[in-house]
Amino acid sequence: MTEQFATVIPLPAPVLLPIEGEAAFFPVRRVYCVGRNYADHAIEMGHDPSREPPFFFQKNPDNLLPSGDFPYPPLSSDVHHEVELAIALKSGGADIPAERALDCIYGYAVGIDFTRRDRQGEAKKLGRPWEVGKAFEHSAPISPLAPATKVGHPDKGGIWLMRNGESAQRGDLSQMIWKIPEIIAELSKQFTLAPGDVIMTGTPAGVGPVARGDRITCAVDGVATLVLNVI
Repeated sequence: MTEQFATVIPLPAPVLLPIEGEAAFFPVRRVYCVGRNYADHAIEMGHDPSREPPFFFQKNPDNLLPSGDFPYPPLSSDVHHEVELAIALKSGGADIPAERALDCIYGYAVGIDFTRRDRQGEAKKLGRPWEVGKAFEHSAPISPLAPATKVGHPDKGGIWLMRNGESAQRGDLSQMIWKIPEIIAELSKQFTLAPGDVIMTGTPAGVGPVARGDRITCAVDGVATLVLNVI
């Protein structure tokens, strides 16, 4: 028998991601992001691309935007695109060995870590967390998930973003400083991972501003494509 309980306010709606070719959805628990995981992006942001331990921050699950267009956020005049490979976990744990990390993955998607760069810059100067620049509404558009059973576990291949038909970002998954198994292993040292977690794995060079009216097309070759308008 299912236990019945009352809540003093309505339960929040679950965050559900569509799955390519499936009727079922993927329920999201948490969203983790890896900072500066491509050397060329680290350089363009003024940082040393040497292989230092990765750092992580979080977006909120309901920041994910699985359909529709991206509404330009308030309180900012400098919003940047950052295309990323996203990982969806079907299992988790703490202190996961890198050699077992791929077993935790349900599938992959392409997503955009939209960033209010001006608000992020203000937070950095004040030594404050980045959430005001990163974890705003609709800040993470994401494609339907491609199950690993269909696309495998990509460790190379193009990752790119076009703005209004012109190339803005273009890199290769092989350029990631920390590879997918290492990301999961390192993240699981700091947090207990679980089914439903989504990990955004960093962005290549070429990040730049968007404006209302822009048309954005991005992809991880062989995995997924995402098209949206900035409104």
